Amino acid sequence: MPIIVDLLKLRCPEVIMMLRKKIRTLKKGQKILVLTDDKFSNTDIILFCRFMKHKLLSISFNKIPYTYLIKVHTK
Repeated sequence: MPIIVDLLKLRCPEVIMMLRKKIRTLKKGQKILVLTDDKFSNTDIILFCRFMKHKLLSISFNKIPYTYLIKVHTK
């Protein structure tokens, strides 16, 4: 069961800052479901996952809230 992180009503760079803060508390292999309504989050979260070596398992960018399922790589 993924940990849900509600980042609705936050805008860049807050979305990435809060996501990074939450991921730092998790263990490798845990999953996190990110909810956001920031239209720039798609690019930001994809690049963040690539840079930090997290695995982006799924993306739903068709309607708000946008969702991202991420498997944590760190630790």
